[in-house]
Amino acid sequence: MLEAADTSPLISRRVALPTWLVVALACAGQFLVVLDVSVVNVALPSMRTDLGLSTSGLQWVVNAYAIAFAGFMLLGGRAGDLYGRKRMFLVGLGLFTLASLAGGLAQDGWQLLLARAVQGLGAAVLAPSTLTLLTAAVPEGPARARAIATWTAVGAGGGAAGGLVGGALVDVLDWRWVLLINVPVGAVVLAGSLRWLPESRAGDRRRLDLPGALLVTAGLATLAYGISRTESEGWTAAATLVPLVAGLALVGLFLAVEARTPAPLMPLGLFRLRSVASANTAMFLSGSAMFCMWFFMTLYAQNVLGYSPLVAGLALVPSSLAVVLGSKLAPRFLPALGARTVAVAGALIAAAGFAWQSTMTAHGAYPTSVMGPGILMMLGAGLSATPLAALATSGASASDAGLVSGLVNTSRTMGGSLGLAVMSTIAAARTAHTGNGTGAEALTEGYALAFRTGTGVLLGGVLLMLLWLPKKISVSSAR
Repeated sequence: MLEAADTSPLISRRVALPTWLVVALACAGQFLVVLDVSVVNVALPSMRTDLGLSTSGLQWVVNAYAIAFAGFMLLGGRAGDLYGRKRMFLVGLGLFTLASLAGGLAQDGWQLLLARAVQGLGAAVLAPSTLTLLTAAVPEGPARARAIATWTAVGAGGGAAGGLVGGALVDVLDWRWVLLINVPVGAVVLAGSLRWLPESRAGDRRRLDLPGALLVTAGLATLAYGISRTESEGWTAAATLVPLVAGLALVGLFLAVEARTPAPLMPLGLFRLRSVASANTAMFLSGSAMFCMWFFMTLYAQNVLGYSPLVAGLALVPSSLAVVLGSKLAPRFLPALGARTVAVAGALIAAAGFAWQSTMTAHGAYPTSVMGPGILMMLGAGLSATPLAALATSGASASDAGLVSGLVNTSRTMGGSLGLAVMSTIAAARTAHTGNGTGAEALTEGYALAFRTGTGVLLGGVLLMLLWLPKKISVSSAR
């Protein structure tokens, strides 16, 4: 059995651990992070009833987590490089677990949203370390491709299993348990990681770029808020334009700070690497569509088809299995077909699923309105995610491993959070202008338009991949 590989550019305190144990602990952390992106979806109607949340408030239960997650991920990746990947893994998991407890005990909507934002912050510290610990333990080549595929499958499975886990907890216990369940699980993973994970970090002691993290997070949140205001105010109202312009200005200021600071959160020079720039852009586009799938599918199943939370979760089990299958099949195809071909094929399969789902009706049958398109969407997502993650982490130096790993999740989640804001606004606007804006037919029209928009986004992503992605995974210059 292989042992954790030594990476000479890193300062490491190593124990001769089986590789599978490092991979298992890293994947357990990733599973929790991604699970909480989707686990709340089936609980949204119950949360709304119990805490009196508005329609836009429901969107922010998801987006408060996603925006904090995406905005602070780069900071989390750099902190792992500087202060130790194991240390940041433990800090992030501890913060995530405590925030889950606070969210489960929330008595008002603002308390829940605050807890979700802190959860996202914990996840942002935790998530980059999961991939970096894994890539440090497994040498570059086929073994690492298989390990990344496992990491991708577990992460995708976490997102997919969210519906089933959340549905069962809401039906059997209460919506609060979709958050409280993280507490015992997080405690177990913390204990195992404290005992068995090896420590590693980059060899420098540059300071953290906290201003950069605050600017990109504030910019992303302000943009999402501005987009969400278009539903009620329109695109030309001051209530919409002011946050949109402010958000763009904050993002622009972030880029200016990154270009000038001696220790940037996101070294813009990394984007001179074709693999890093193209794969992260493709992940952003894919994430903006894929992230919305679970949100709208669970709402369609419950609000239109009348499924209970548990039945809605069970209805998405085939999709959950499909994304895991796609993630595990991808590395088998990579040697023969190349990373770009596999990524493009996956995106095309997902686009076909989105197009099929956009034909949904208010009285749809399960095989053709939920199961079939869901399988295609998630099979394609699994196939494309592994080669994109492998491309995005290839070619960079070992000292930037945490940062590049953070970019992988940041691109996908940032695209997802902005995509959810856009898709939710599009769906709500169509619903409001269909008939009297109420009832199953109106809701279905809105959800269907969101999936049609997602189809277009994915096809745009396919074109970008064909023109820009490298055909094969490059070898790190530091190795």
